[in-house]
Amino acid sequence: LHRPPIRSRETKLTSYPTMYKLAIAALLAGSAAAFAPAQVGQSSTALNAFEGELGVQPPLGFFDPLGLLEDADQERFDRLRYVEVKHGRICQLAFLGQIVTRNGIHLSGDIDFSGDSFDSYPNGIAAVLGPDAIPSAGLGQIVLFVGFLELFVMKDSANGAEPGDFPGDFRNGALDFGWDTFDEETKLSKRAIELNNGRAAMMGILGLMVHEKLNEIGMVADLPIIGALQ
Repeated sequence: LHRPPIRSRETKLTSYPTMYKLAIAALLAGSAAAFAPAQVGQSSTALNAFEGELGVQPPLGFFDPLGLLEDADQERFDRLRYVEVKHGRICQLAFLGQIVTRNGIHLSGDIDFSGDSFDSYPNGIAAVLGPDAIPSAGLGQIVLFVGFLELFVMKDSANGAEPGDFPGDFRNGALDFGWDTFDEETKLSKRAIELNNGRAAMMGILGLMVHEKLNEIGMVADLPIIGALQ
């Protein structure tokens, strides 16, 4: 890979507003799908169908502002829960990546054969979009790797394995980490913790993305833990 000349990190990154807005919209949709619902006009039967599901808890309870579960069956609910769990896991990794890299922790060595080090690239979205981003070939490799995981690995029935026990169960008959040694109460507790952490991470990474854009118009905020987004 050959890296283009480094420009000032203060350069306003205005060449990718559409992609950025699409990313934020996707996160908002995932966040809305995550919680689960009631709209005025829904039948009591439809409302009661999912009020006992995992994730329905104080202070919001059964929360579905977009009505995604209106007249939905169990298959529809499981699909939305699957998407919510996956988005939550991705956002947890994204938020953790922001905290780590913005605290000056990067992989050692070079990212390409030209001698460009990992820490020579900017943090956040500017690392993949903008004038100082990694080369397009590098971004392409990341996209291909993620696509491979999506299609062949991160599934609830990959490699001929039986479907998982719940939406988001990606053990696939290989990875277990002692899950089967837990009792049912512990399993539900751990799943609820993951669900809540994922919801918080979706809000967290969305907030960081918004603040990155605010920086471009001079509204720099000194955020907890990671400080100002430079």
